[in-house]
Amino acid sequence: PATPGVTPSVSAPCAVLMEKATGEVLYEKEAHTRCLPASVTKVMTLLLIAEDIEAGTLSLDDTVTASARAASFGGSCVYLAEGERMSVRDMIKCIAVVSANDCAVVMAEHISGSEELFVQRMNQRAAELGLEDTHFTNCTGLFDDEQHYTSPYDVALMSRELLRHEFIKDYTTIWMDSIRNGQFGLSSTNRLVYWYSGCTGLKTGFTSAAKYCISATAERDGMELIAVIMKAPDKDARTKDAKALLNYGFSTYALVSAAPQEPLTPVPVAMGTADAVQPIAETENASVLVERSKAGGLTQTVTLEPQVTAPVAAGQRLGELSVLDGDTVLVTVPLVAQEAVARRSWGQVFTQLLRMAVFAA
Repeated sequence: PATPGVTPSVSAPCAVLMEKATGEVLYEKEAHTRCLPASVTKVMTLLLIAEDIEAGTLSLDDTVTASARAASFGGSCVYLAEGERMSVRDMIKCIAVVSANDCAVVMAEHISGSEELFVQRMNQRAAELGLEDTHFTNCTGLFDDEQHYTSPYDVALMSRELLRHEFIKDYTTIWMDSIRNGQFGLSSTNRLVYWYSGCTGLKTGFTSAAKYCISATAERDGMELIAVIMKAPDKDARTKDAKALLNYGFSTYALVSAAPQEPLTPVPVAMGTADAVQPIAETENASVLVERSKAGGLTQTVTLEPQVTAPVAAGQRLGELSVLDGDTVLVTVPLVAQEAVARRSWGQVFTQLLRMAVFAA
């Protein structure tokens, strides 16, 4: 186990450790250096597939057909035959578990019509995510190309985006499985899946020029970490470095919820069709990353408007919640109206005044 707070020893020249929920970097070593990514490229390939599935333009049950070009790919593959048909579900499984190049190309062609067009989309998505040190020329990472590069930090960002699609972990956590009705066995290229507690994936890579790379992800106690290692000299060094970063993160940091610890008092509404409106946190599952030793000593303060005047819009700011370490504010979460409250009409106001007069009499 790592000693809390003691910076880990990482042999690889380029690495980064990121916490998923906040995106905070907990460790970096040449994190923005452009490197050949090898099959870690497929993090972006899987991301585009996952986004299409959740958008409804692609289904896990869809059947795709291998082209002659896809079937010709070597390296890590499942030896697709030209014309062989397979479900998207199995294609994802093959890409995630054994880094199948042939399946990655099949999916690229199925989604975009050609690998070239799919790669354009990969680069467009990289730009949208703000990946400043990333450019793709293929969807597999099989071919070393000076124009095909990324950085540990950018890999962490695209991995973080992929992990937003929870279903992908159904595949990235597989140690052993099979396809073709059990006739072809699959065994994960990521050793951490088998023996590292809480491992959620994510993707390994190797070429002779890129050396050994990995985006290793794991979750414990509600906190998920992303450890990226690039240019490691061998498999053992890659695994050891990833483990060291993950152990460091889990032993040193904790993710603390910034949700209100007690029910929030409704805010009175003047001239509204309702007398009050319920405040809620603007950001669902808001959290703050702190040193583990401080996690139990944090406090919260809540500030709310004494009253608001209708109309009140849903999402209108009503106050804020702050999480503090002593006198230091760690995070401030806006508190907003849970629902809209319309303004009373003059008729409604008159009716209420009439009722009040009758009651007073």
